[in-house]
This record gives sequence, structure tokens and C-alpha cells, in this order.
Amino acid sequence: MPALEVRPFRRADRDQLTELINLHVATVVPGVSVSVNTVLSALERQPDEFITDPWVSERVTLVAEQRDHVVAAAHLLRYRADDEVGADHRDTGEIDWLLCRPPAAFWPDSDEAADLLMSACLARLARWNVRARYASGDLPAPAVYGLPRNWPHIRALYERSGFRHVGDTEMILIARVTDLPPHKPRPGVTVQRTLGECGTRLTAYADGRALGFIEVDTALSRPERHTRGLGLADIGNLHIDPSAHGEGLEHWLLGQAADWLRLCGVDRLLAYEAAADGTAITHLTSAGFRELTRTDRGWEHRP
Repeated sequence: MPALEVRPFRRADRDQLTELINLHVATVVPGVSVSVNTVLSALERQPDEFITDPWVSERVTLVAEQRDHVVAAAHLLRYRADDEVGADHRDTGEIDWLLCRPPAAFWPDSDEAADLLMSACLARLARWNVRARYASGDLPAPAVYGLPRNWPHIRALYERSGFRHVGDTEMILIARVTDLPPHKPRPGVTVQRTLGECGTRLTAYADGRALGFIEVDTALSRPERHTRGLGLADIGNLHIDPSAHGEGLEHWLLGQAADWLRLCGVDRLLAYEAAADGTAITHLTSAGFRELTRTDRGWEHRP
């Protein structure tokens, strides 16, 4: 077999890298893919990470190539060591994501390519001389973060390279908008639509008092970022005032959100919860959601 080579990313790799990213995205979120422009932009900066992105001092993208084909790729971040950087990120290095094809009959040495690329990543982190080394699988696509359980080949690579899961686990859920609770009036309760922290906020009011709200982000599939996946949104926040607990307001607000999402042309809604929060997950599953996957956040190199 031709020799494997690990080298810096070149712009000519953009189509093959985008294909590799989309292969991994497709196993996590149905019908979603990212464009070449999205990938190239994410290699330069991460505008959605408006808190942590300004802390990055260096970005490196490496690819493993064989027979003029990109078989694995990784993106690394180095965080500054000054006081402006949050304590958890200060003077750390991170494999933001590492992707490779799983072993196949037509590519029997994919594990070798992945190990070679990982060795290059660890060597780069060592040259940076950072105080801690982290890893994740945060791709520039909705709901692809942490290390999704759908990538056992990446998990195996991380673990044999000395990374250990030290963080939490989140469940990603999905619902068809048509399966959400129906949109019904509620005597004495009105809904006000405003801009919230994470998207459009629908707040329930009774006698001038806010009972709770739900926020939905319908900008996940804006065309300049994603070539496919139109009709997808996620829940940014869902809050019920303690005085309104037990009144079924969560389902009623989801019904209000469903009506708004239909007007937006959205047919699927994502939600995220800590895997250990059985109560929140039960509320969502009873409202039409089902588990899409689980993802493990927080991987640290502990050889």
C-alpha cells in the first residue's frame, strides 16, 4: 500500500474534508450536511463560540493522506495563558475534532492512518507545552458536539491514545413537529413572542404574570451555513415558574412552539438534556420526543 502522510491542511483538500465531515454528521443528525464554505469558515474561527473563541491563540488542521485521498483529519486549538482566558481553558490544548474512516475491505489500513494522525496531534500538543490536553468531536453542524456514541471508531482511537472521559453525558432528542402536542387555547393564558437568549421566545402570561417560556432557534439551517437540513430547529430554553409546576404548561408551550415552527417551515425539533435528568427526559418523551443519540463531553489526555 502507498505510504501514509500526515501534513497540514491545504485549501485543495476542502472537498474531501467536507465529505469526511458530512459522513460523520450524517450518523448523528438525520438529513443534515454542511457546505464547503461552512467548513472553511470553521477552520478560521468559531463565531458561535463568542466567549471561548477569542481565547484561541493558535489553530492547526492536519490531514492524513494516502493515494491523494484524505482518509483522516483533525483540528486543534491552543488557548492563551493570560488572565483574560477562563480558568478551565487557560493554557490548554484541545483536539477540537478528529475524524477518520472506520476499517473497511477497500481501506484496511484506516486504523493506521488514524493512529498516525493522533500521534501527530499529540506531538503538536506536546510542542505547545500546554498544562492540559483535551479532546472532543465538535463539528460545525447542529447537535454534533462532545463525542457522539455513533462514532465507536473515534472513541476507540481516543481511548487507546490515552484520552479518558471525565465530563458528563447528554442525551440529544428529536421530535417531528407533527408529533408535538396540539396547539390549543388555554383559558386566561396569553402568549407573547419576543427575542430570547437562544432564539424566539414564547412566554405564557396569566394576570400579567409570566408562567413560563420556551425558546426555539430556527436559524440552524440558514443557507450560507448548511446545504441540507432545512426544516430543523432546536429548543434553546424551556422554563416553568415554580408556581406553575404540575399544570401541564410544558406540553402547552410545546404546542405553541409547534404552531410557530410550522409557520417557519420547520418539521423537526431537537432538544438536549443531561442523561441523568430522568424527569426532564420523561417530560420530553411524553410530548413526542425520542432519543436520537447520547454524547460524552469532556475528554482529557491521561496516558
